[in-house]
Amino acid sequence: MAIEQPEKRFVTESAQAGDIATLVEPLIEDLGYELVRVIVSQRDGMTVQIMADRANGEFGIDDCEKISKEISPYLDSHDPIPGEYRLELSSPGIDRPLVRPRDFINWQGFEAKLELKQAVDGRKRFRGRLAGFENDEVLLTLEDKKYADEPVTIGLNKTMIHSAKLVLTDELLNKAQQRTK
Repeated sequence: MAIEQPEKRFVTESAQAGDIATLVEPLIEDLGYELVRVIVSQRDGMTVQIMADRANGEFGIDDCEKISKEISPYLDSHDPIPGEYRLELSSPGIDRPLVRPRDFINWQGFEAKLELKQAVDGRKRFRGRLAGFENDEVLLTLEDKKYADEPVTIGLNKTMIHSAKLVLTDELLNKAQQRTK
């Protein structure tokens, strides 16, 4: 069952991207959207990529334009990046980052990749099926014969998560097509 109340992200940025996220997140929320992620890169010059969404997952090009028109002058006046940069706004896409408890609940049963801030039992990377979010833990079902003969569901505290995203599979593509119909 989908949760519809606003939730704060627990997977967040640091350094320059974190500073930009702190600046733009309230503006994005005031417009009725949610910040998903900010990335600052130096490909083809300096680029600031801001990923946003609606709580219901409906997000299109008009939404990108609306947010861009609002935050571009705000970023220019606060000058978080010295010199010129390109601002890119986008939706999370099909293989979206997972940043809120609701993401792990809404995408239960789908395959995801998680990277931890620190290793647990010698591992920082996990891939498995999302099994929900309970008691501040991401639940992930692992089917790796290297670690267990049968699938096992583990809980990873949200404070341990560095990044998480859905894996692009046929199953996920089918779900995305159903949502657009």
